[in-house]
Amino acid sequence: MKKLKRKELESCLQQVDGFEDPKLLLEQYPTRPHIAACMLYTIHNTFDDIENKMVADLGCGCGVLSIGSAMLGAGLCIGFDIDADALEVFNRNAEEFEVANIDMVQCDVCSLPEEMPKMFDTVIMNPPFGTKHNKGMDMAFLKTALRMARTAVYSLHKTSTRQVSFVGAAKRKADKWK
Repeated sequence: MKKLKRKELESCLQQVDGFEDPKLLLEQYPTRPHIAACMLYTIHNTFDDIENKMVADLGCGCGVLSIGSAMLGAGLCIGFDIDADALEVFNRNAEEFEVANIDMVQCDVCSLPEEMPKMFDTVIMNPPFGTKHNKGMDMAFLKTALRMARTAVYSLHKTSTRQVSFVGAAKRKADKWK
């Protein structure tokens, strides 16, 4: 597999189709190709948490993080999302990119069974921020991710929705969940 440069990855991810009709209550917003490429490239090249790894993408939407992970050599990347319309776009994107190391599951991420602990090496996500009548949704996603990951969780969060340092709050919550 050819090693992709960050700019090459970003250029490829610009071809991923986004939401056709975003659902406000699900906080569906696209993960921009630049942010996705920077995030994935760092996870891959600095922490070695993508290539040949089992990767979960929680709240995968149209699949930009999953497709990027697959392009960087994930052993398998499984995207999880509640919205069938988003997964339909994800499926078209995966077919267009001709990636075989990718799959998707329609489900409520926060209701994934407790029997799934530590099934994935790496969990990536750009979760709902919890700003549309679903306060705390980002933390619920984080709790699920920490339960599912053997090695690492990488997540994008909106700092303006937190009154305290998110890192500190997340660490305190994670300590309680142990």
